[in-house]
Amino acid sequence: MEIVEIIGFDLGHGETAIAKARVESIEPPEMLEVNNKKVQITALGWHPDLGYLVGEQALIQVGVTQIEIAFKQKPNADLHYRKTIQNFLETYYNLLKKSKQIEGGENSHFFVGCPSGWSLSDRQNYQTLLKETGIPLLNVVPESRAAFMHAREAGKLGYDSLKSAVLIIDIGSSTTDFTLVKSLHEIPLDFGSNHLGASLIDKAIFNHTLANHEDCELLTKVFQQYPHHLARCEIAARKAKEDYFSNEKLYTGQNFARGFESINEQIYFVPQVNQTVMKELLNQPLPELENKSWLEAFQESVSEAKETLKDRGIIPKVVLMTGGASRMQFTRQICQEMFPEPNTQVRPDPEPERCIALGLARVGRWDLRATEFKKEVNKKLDSQKLKELISRHIPELIQLLAQPLSETLIENAIKPSLKDWRNNKIRTLANLETKMKEQAEELIVSDKVRQVIRNQSIAWFNSKIQPELAQETDPICRKYQIPRSSLRFEEGINPAVVNPELSLGDTILADTVALIVNIVIGSGTVGSLITLILTGHFTWPIVLVYGVSVLAAGVEITRSKTQAAIKEKLDVPSWSRRVILGDNKIDSICDQAKPELENVFRQQLTENQEVFDELIAKVGQELKKALNAKAEEAVILIQ
Repeated sequence: MEIVEIIGFDLGHGETAIAKARVESIEPPEMLEVNNKKVQITALGWHPDLGYLVGEQALIQVGVTQIEIAFKQKPNADLHYRKTIQNFLETYYNLLKKSKQIEGGENSHFFVGCPSGWSLSDRQNYQTLLKETGIPLLNVVPESRAAFMHAREAGKLGYDSLKSAVLIIDIGSSTTDFTLVKSLHEIPLDFGSNHLGASLIDKAIFNHTLANHEDCELLTKVFQQYPHHLARCEIAARKAKEDYFSNEKLYTGQNFARGFESINEQIYFVPQVNQTVMKELLNQPLPELENKSWLEAFQESVSEAKETLKDRGIIPKVVLMTGGASRMQFTRQICQEMFPEPNTQVRPDPEPERCIALGLARVGRWDLRATEFKKEVNKKLDSQKLKELISRHIPELIQLLAQPLSETLIENAIKPSLKDWRNNKIRTLANLETKMKEQAEELIVSDKVRQVIRNQSIAWFNSKIQPELAQETDPICRKYQIPRSSLRFEEGINPAVVNPELSLGDTILADTVALIVNIVIGSGTVGSLITLILTGHFTWPIVLVYGVSVLAAGVEITRSKTQAAIKEKLDVPSWSRRVILGDNKIDSICDQAKPELENVFRQQLTENQEVFDELIAKVGQELKKALNAKAEEAVILIQ
C-alpha cells in the first residue's frame, strides 16, 4: 500500500496534539480533533463501562476509577509505564480511525516526537515500545527538529537563517532541551541530567496550595487512597499556572489566577496564584534541581548554552523558543538578555501547543519527499550518464585549451627569451634554445598554466556541460516545486570538480614541451634567426666561425654545417642583435609560432586518450559529488 498521509503525534508530558499532512501536497498540515479538541491534556482514564478515555474526558467523566497523567518519560522496563503509554497511543489511534480523520494501516505514517536530549538508543527503544500498539508505520524524531521544520515552512526563518546557526530552546513539561541546528544538522547541547521541566512549577503550586489548605491532612489521605483525585488536583494547579502566565498583569495585588477541583460537596482544592506567590515559587530551592530554584536553573542552562556555542565560535542568528512553557514571559526575557539583538533574534512560537504536532507532520512529509527527490536526482544523473556527457564534449575542451596554452607559452617563455638574446643576456642561439626549453618546462607545470586550465575548464563546463545538466534537473525541480537554480551551478562550479589533479598537467604537457622544443623552438624560432643571419647583411660572422683562409681556399661549406656552427658558436654582437631582432620581428616570429603551437597542443591532447579516460572518470565522480551536495542543500526547500 502507498503512504498517503503523515500523522504528526505530539505526545507531550503535559499536553497532546495531532496534525496531518498529505504526502503529495504542499498545503500546511491540519490539526486533528479528539473529543472535539485540537489540544488535549495528556491523561488516560479507565472507566468500567466505557473502557479507556483520554484527555479531558478522562478527567471529567463520572465513574472513572483510574487516571494517569504526566506519564511521558524515557523508555524503561517498568511494566505499568509501558502499558500506560501503549494504551494511550492505541486509544488515540482508534479514535482517529473511528472518526475517519486518518486512513490508518500502511496508508498513514506516524511521526512521534521525543526530547532532543534523548540518546539514539532511547529513541529506538521508544519507537519499539510505541510500535507494539500495532501501528505499522511509526518513527520517533526529536521535537526540536519538528519545531525547526515548522518555523521553516511557516516562513518564520529565512533562507540565510536556515543555512546559519539556529538555537532551539524547547521548554516542555518534563525537560528543557537545547538544540543547535547548523546548516540543517541538529546538534543536541547536552548538559547532563535534565529535569528542568515546567511541571515542577505545577508541582510547586500544588504543594503550596496543599500546605496552606485548612484540610491539609484530610486531603493528603484522600490523595493516597484515591489517586484520581490527586491527578485532577495536579491538573487544577497546572491550569492556575497557565492562567497566570497568559496575562500576568491581571494578577498583581490581591487578584489571583485560579484552578478548581471539587473533592466532595464540602472540600474544594483551589490553587491560587498571583505575582507575589509566583515570585516566591520561582525562587524557592527545588530538590529535583539540586536545590536550585527554577528561575536560577533556567538562567544557568541558557548561560551554559551560550558559553558552549561561544567555545565553538558560534553566535546563533535566531533563538527559536517552543514548548508550552515558552509562554512564560520571564523565560523570553532571560533569552533576550543572554542573546541580545542585533546579532541574535529571539523568536517565541506564537502557538507552542500546536507547533510540535504541525512540525512533526512537516518533518515526516519532508523526509519522504526529500528521499524521493534524491533518488530521482541519482537516477537521472548516474555516474555512467555523467561520463557519457563529459566524453561527448572533450573535443570542445581540447579546443578551448589549445589557444590560451599556446598564448601563455609564447608570452611567458618564447618572447622573454628572444628579448633576453636581443639584449645580450644570452650568448649563443644554442643557449637561447636551452633557455626556451627550460622556461617552457617550468611554465608548463606552473600555477600560471594550471590557472589557464582551470579557467578554460570552467568556461567549458558553463557553456557545454551545464546546459545539458539543466535539461535533466529542471523537470525534477518543477516536480518538487523548488527553484530551478537549486540544482544548477549558477554561482559557479568549484574548479576542482571540472579540473581534478590529474596527470593532464604532467604527462600530456611534458610530452608537449619536447615537441614544442623540437618542432617550434628548434626549427621555428631559432631557425628563423639563423635564416635572418644568413640572408641578411650579416655574413661576416661566418668568417669569425670558420676563418678567412677556409673561405679563401674555396672550401665548400654546406648550409647545414653553417647553421650548426652559427647556432653553437656564433656570439652575434649586441648592436647587430637589435637590428636583427626588433620588436616587430619578435612579434612576427611569435605569430608564426602560434598556429604550430596550437596544433601541437591539440595533437598531444587528442592522442593521449588514456589520460582523458582518467579525466572523464574523475570529473564524473567529482561532478556526481557536487550534484549530491547540491541535492542535499536543495532539500531544505522541499515542502
